[in-house]
Amino acid sequence: MRSERFRKPIHVLSLHDVIILTKPEMPTARNKAAKVGSGLISIIVPVLNEAASIERFLQCLRERAGDAEVIVVDGGSSDGTFDLARNHCDRCLNAPRGRAVQMNAGACAASGDSFWFVHSDCEVPPGCLQQIADALGQPEVLGGFFRIRIPNERFVYRLTDSFAHYAGLLLRTRFGDHGFFCRRAAFEEIGGFPEMPLMEDAEFFRKLRRLGRIAVISSRLISSPRRYEEIGPWRLTLTYGLIALLYLLRVPIPALATIYQKRCARPDRLIGV
Repeated sequence: MRSERFRKPIHVLSLHDVIILTKPEMPTARNKAAKVGSGLISIIVPVLNEAASIERFLQCLRERAGDAEVIVVDGGSSDGTFDLARNHCDRCLNAPRGRAVQMNAGACAASGDSFWFVHSDCEVPPGCLQQIADALGQPEVLGGFFRIRIPNERFVYRLTDSFAHYAGLLLRTRFGDHGFFCRRAAFEEIGGFPEMPLMEDAEFFRKLRRLGRIAVISSRLISSPRRYEEIGPWRLTLTYGLIALLYLLRVPIPALATIYQKRCARPDRLIGV
């Protein structure tokens, strides 16, 4: 059976907290499996000034994850993002600017028993809801994430979507562009995303991993290279790597946020690695 094959891990790390899962045999798995048990999956999307791409993103999300509840949380856009998004989602909310604050606001408003946090500059894979449902169908799994792919053949991008993946498995860390998903109960036990200027996703993942097993879905979220092209791919990649290393060395978050602001930040975008 397709779902039985998917549920079997092809590799389990000795860390005993990560399961790497295969793709379904057919990439067009039915979206009607958008439910885990009897509970709906809520997709939560934080946005800020994404008018140029938000409609295209939400249309793709509806096509590939149509049975999920879609909640967009705007952090005070000045380009009409809110008005463009509200016609393509179940709920469109306003919240104070900040990725953690916005995602927590979306979770508070969500109806689902499971949450999937997705950045608006990506493309979700076909069959994504089926894969999340199958992963959370394993009682010991509390959450997980997808692999990512940046659609550019330059070597620098392989450092981000390939080398960094395996480094993250070894270091037991992950960032939010991988599309974290989790059970509502786990999210509430953790207390949601810590409302901090940077690394809220890494802190959330660290706490989630401590609660139970984490599923790694091998299907790829296609992540836009936009930010890399705006700032410079080597500059951004090396800065991300430096910040991740300093985070693991327990350098204070405000110091990391200062590095990010000086090297990478744009005032009209959400901050985040």
